[in-house]
Amino acid sequence: MGGAGCARQRQLRRALAGRMEARPPPAKRLKTAAWRSQGGNYATGRNMEQQRRELPIYRARAKLIGQLRHLDTAIIIGETGSGKTTQIPQYLYEACIGGHGVIAITQPRRVAAISLAARVSEEKKTELGTLIGYTVRFEDLTSHKSKIKFLTDGMLLREAMVDSLLCRYSVVILDEAHERTVQTDVLFGIVKSAQRKRKELNKTPLKVIIMSATMDVDLFSQYFNRAPVLYLEGRQHSIQIFYTKEPQNDYLHASLVSIFQIHQEAPPSHSILVFLTGQEEIEAMSRTCKQISKNLPQGSCQMSVLPLYASLPPLQQLRVFQQGPKDRRKVILSTNIAETSVTIPGIKYVVDTGMVKAKRYTPESGLEVLAVQQVSKAQAWQRAGRAGRQHSGICYRLYTEDDFEKFLNMTVPEIQRCNLASVVLQLLALRIPNILTFDFISKPSPDAVRAAVDQLEQLGAVERKNNQIILTPLGIKMAAFPLEPRFSKTLLVSPEFHCTEEILTIVSLLSVDSVLYNPRAQQDEVLSARRKFISSEGDHMTLLNVYYAFKNTAGQREWCRENYVNSRNMTMVMEVRRQLRDICVKFGVHLESSRADTSNVRRCLAHSLFLNAVELQLDGTYLTLDSRQPVVIHPSSVLFHSRPPYMLYNELLHTSKCYMRDLCVVDPEWLYEAAPEYFRRKLKGAKT
Repeated sequence: MGGAGCARQRQLRRALAGRMEARPPPAKRLKTAAWRSQGGNYATGRNMEQQRRELPIYRARAKLIGQLRHLDTAIIIGETGSGKTTQIPQYLYEACIGGHGVIAITQPRRVAAISLAARVSEEKKTELGTLIGYTVRFEDLTSHKSKIKFLTDGMLLREAMVDSLLCRYSVVILDEAHERTVQTDVLFGIVKSAQRKRKELNKTPLKVIIMSATMDVDLFSQYFNRAPVLYLEGRQHSIQIFYTKEPQNDYLHASLVSIFQIHQEAPPSHSILVFLTGQEEIEAMSRTCKQISKNLPQGSCQMSVLPLYASLPPLQQLRVFQQGPKDRRKVILSTNIAETSVTIPGIKYVVDTGMVKAKRYTPESGLEVLAVQQVSKAQAWQRAGRAGRQHSGICYRLYTEDDFEKFLNMTVPEIQRCNLASVVLQLLALRIPNILTFDFISKPSPDAVRAAVDQLEQLGAVERKNNQIILTPLGIKMAAFPLEPRFSKTLLVSPEFHCTEEILTIVSLLSVDSVLYNPRAQQDEVLSARRKFISSEGDHMTLLNVYYAFKNTAGQREWCRENYVNSRNMTMVMEVRRQLRDICVKFGVHLESSRADTSNVRRCLAHSLFLNAVELQLDGTYLTLDSRQPVVIHPSSVLFHSRPPYMLYNELLHTSKCYMRDLCVVDPEWLYEAAPEYFRRKLKGAKT
């Protein structure tokens, strides 16, 4: 090994020396559950029925069925791996609890809903989509025979818009309740109301079950009318927790040091899972790990560094689940997607940076930004639990025990930190008369609700009559689309600009995970491949060009690889587009193409995204027109080296600066044309 490699090795050892000290948490926290039998990863060679019998929940099966048969509402707390998610729906079905109705199991993430449905269907030896099915946004694999149905929270909410009593369901299981997504929180109130109304109307009772591995039990029990809490014991393996002696100023460097300490001392079969905040961090860490591992002493264990994040192409995501060579260690660098949604075999060590990227909304400024923040204690325990799925494990927490004690116990509910425009639109579509008095388990701030109403009013979705907020005819149509309000409006006004076909494509592209794959290690190749698609009018038009090229090649996988396009996500775009087109046809939206006239497309976008407009200042910086917030162009944008006078952005990402992502060049006249009164007020405010 060269001198530089030796020097780096010594630097890593010095940095780590004395850094970690074992601080076992309370005894009740030293154990966690084993690997969840999900997604086909669990002991694939053994008899399926035998696997079910070996799950910890099986020992409590008879008692659990007896309790659930006589309870209207129950809260079930069970370790990850106890089998609650896959087995309880089956127990209810097999015991005929709920009669002839459908058993619904909600999940916060689509990937979990799909993989769980596949697993249960496999256990029941039925074809997926018959007895067991799933429904996620833009994908429905169910039939009239489906009696156990996995679906995302958002999809059950959309069903409630048509049937507020949820009459087709006899049991609703709200799983992963601790995640407290905005859709989950709204669903709590909707399901609770449906259960009460069905009882008042002497209809078939609705049984409600709330499940989680960790959550605020008292809060949930009180909200659901003091519902009893049932505890399940899980298959447990001990987990040793290590904290840092001192706070870490650079969690990325601390992660690197931890990875190589483990790598030098542990057997190659022991995999490492590291929690980072996003794609850019993961790719940078991956490059550094690969570079350092090349310079390790001869005879050292080899290292396979595998990234895991939502926009990664599916084939590359699958690599983290595959068995590698015995003499190579797997190091998985992941976002919080690995906390609960997926189960990765072979993890012995977890490195928890204690950080996560989450949305944060400020109603005063009207800005919703993605920002890096500390995890909650509940998230930290979920992460630690990844190390104890198959055998005893170790979790390195890159923060002190004192700092951990200062973490929030539970994650702040998304409904208290996000833009509520979609929520308010949904509740109005559900005929909730007063949003402020809706039975939220955790109430959002009145300011956030008012800001959402103001935003919907600007979009023309609501109006005020007799001190009440009601949907306009446009708002009723907007609520029918499974989209953010601004995108629903974009589609509905597109006939005025003769560009519905283009807008359908753009909205579909923005409704799935990124279709562009940008490996940092191949930036020159990526830039060369993308050059032919780039439009000086912005990222929306560039994406449109990519879509046309993909369609012209009939979606060939080789073309996708050559152009760094995620073929699976692009195929999903086409399916989303088809479904959105069907909704447009249902509402009589005239389908027309603007062909080469892209100015009409951008003008249409200005009529619905005007709240996200920015203006170039004399000093070369940008300010948002709404709140005069300083913002900069994200390096991934095709406009990074440009300075257009006016632009629209899709979202803001806050790290060291407030970055704009997905940009579109617009004329100021289009903005005033879209909302003249709004911009007159903003201009007046800016001058004063």
